[in-house]
Amino acid sequence: MTNVILYTRVSTDEQAEYGLGLEAQERLLRAHCANHNYNIVGDEQPYKEDYSAKHHDLRRPEMKRVYEYCRRHKGKVQKLLFLRWDRFARNTEFAFTYKRKFYDELGVEINAIESPIDFTMPDWSLLFAMQCGNAHTEDNKIAARTKDGNHEHLMRGEWVGKAPRGYRNVRVGKHECWIEIDKAKAPAIKKAFEEVAKGLENPALIRKKWCPFVPKSSFFDMLRNKFYMGIIRVPAYKGDPEQFVEGKHEALISRDTFYKVQDVLEGKRRRTPKLAKRNINPELYLRKFLVCPVCGHPLTGATTTGHGGKYTYYFCNHDHKHLNVRAEKVNDGFAHYTSGLKPNRAVLELYNEILHDIRGEKIRENRANADKLSAEMQNIQNRADRVRDLFYDGQISKAEKDQSLERLNKQIGNLKERIEALRLSRDLKVKDKLDYSINIIGNLGDFFRSAKPEVKVLLLGSIFPEKIEFDGKNYRTCSYNRMLDIIYQETNRLRGDIKKESSEKTEDSDWVPGTGLEPAQPFGH
Repeated sequence: MTNVILYTRVSTDEQAEYGLGLEAQERLLRAHCANHNYNIVGDEQPYKEDYSAKHHDLRRPEMKRVYEYCRRHKGKVQKLLFLRWDRFARNTEFAFTYKRKFYDELGVEINAIESPIDFTMPDWSLLFAMQCGNAHTEDNKIAARTKDGNHEHLMRGEWVGKAPRGYRNVRVGKHECWIEIDKAKAPAIKKAFEEVAKGLENPALIRKKWCPFVPKSSFFDMLRNKFYMGIIRVPAYKGDPEQFVEGKHEALISRDTFYKVQDVLEGKRRRTPKLAKRNINPELYLRKFLVCPVCGHPLTGATTTGHGGKYTYYFCNHDHKHLNVRAEKVNDGFAHYTSGLKPNRAVLELYNEILHDIRGEKIRENRANADKLSAEMQNIQNRADRVRDLFYDGQISKAEKDQSLERLNKQIGNLKERIEALRLSRDLKVKDKLDYSINIIGNLGDFFRSAKPEVKVLLLGSIFPEKIEFDGKNYRTCSYNRMLDIIYQETNRLRGDIKKESSEKTEDSDWVPGTGLEPAQPFGH
């Protein structure tokens, strides 16, 4: 009796829909075996595959199991049967490889019950190539039609494939499908974009806070994906260059937010405040430095008249509804915010001693340089005297004397200026200036309450080179002069949890902005 193994395969739902499912194939194969008195063997009856044949051994586990069974029972299996040749292989390379493995090595005939091939005839290879080649060609045509269709859909702004994070695929029919915003994940992703756009916090920390479900490697790709602002990328295809078209899906973020994120990621957006040179409103000196927490636009301000007086407000220059706060509350709150910085007295004392040591060394160095220049100037003076003697002795003409003296006197004048500059440094009142600076460091809050607005702005520019976010009550920035970490002892508390910060800070250390001043507790007004 002939022992046979049955093999069935479907690779798409469409094959099952048109009556080519696994059950239909099995019924026809069993009927064929009953008519020819074949004995069905194998570990399973039949072997059922639901992977595409184009993936070869990597995605054909049942075919591999059939081969292993035949190898273990070599000589006991005579045939491997399937319904049609396209159920066995839709790739000619795969077909000839497994024909050799089954038929030539194990003596197992592979054949289809529809259009069988006689492998004892000399023209078997031509028939075999035609049968499997037709399936291969049909696969290529389907792939080409699919690519053409996908390209056309993309050109019309219709997304194909799996929806990006924050969106989900919706299908109500075979040809009726689209993508829509995923209400569960989209708010967190949108918030992440908005926070990164502000440029106040490390994107890696923002991912942990708002999008922990997004892997780190995928998070930065997501931030650069134009899909989220309503644009679809159409890859280059058949000579057409890569294009970007308007998508039909709903944008998750605005284009302004997207491009702000790109600037932050590329390190282009420094957001350095422009310091006013004159006419600074003393009640609105912070407007060059504060930004809106909603949209990230700078705050501006104005004074209004009403109820028998004048009132000054800070407000968002993009939309007054985002933020509108009385100026005196904002200024007092900022003074209270900076007063939380307490200097490390040991560091200041050491800094004072170092400056005095450096000043002493510099004075000694300048004195030595001045002495050398004085000796050099005396030599030039001696040469000028010799020029005059030569003229009086009649050895040179008056024109030669005047030319030489002009050159030598110019050298003497330059040396005198350099000597005076070096000796002047000994008389500078460095101690008074140092005491004044240390007084500012130790009383920042009082300084911002009482100093002239021009001086406040200059000090702000030196401490906070970039913008400060203000939400109506609290102040937050990640960009500040790093000398503050050395001078002040409270910056860790102002930033928040120290241990948490240290563990998160290293996650994306190559990103431009670093960890900054973020109050652990709100400063009330």
